[in-house]
Amino acid sequence: MLSDWLYIGIFVIIAMFVPAVAIGMAALVSPKKPNPVKLSTYECGIETVGESWVQFKPQYYIFALVFLIFDVETIFLFPWAVAYEQLALYGIIEAIVFIGILAAALVYIWRKGALEWS
Repeated sequence: MLSDWLYIGIFVIIAMFVPAVAIGMAALVSPKKPNPVKLSTYECGIETVGESWVQFKPQYYIFALVFLIFDVETIFLFPWAVAYEQLALYGIIEAIVFIGILAAALVYIWRKGALEWS
């Protein structure tokens, strides 16, 4: 049993060590010649005129998050679709419950008006 925990400990140490070494090497090797052009704000090659901070409606972000959530959840439906003929009744009931939760969430979001562009 101790050897199992030893493998987990080694994995955790390596998982912390590898990114730290990569970040450290990038900091050592990268060129450091800042100038006003490199430090200026870059927006699609067009020089900014006036104030460059523009506030967007939070509704755009909510719409994007809703899309992302449903997009990721369709990935969870893919294994059920692939293995549909091999599933037992329990697996099919789980899929139906999962789709029901998604449908309830969609109705809730729809009623809240998160899908409206006003």
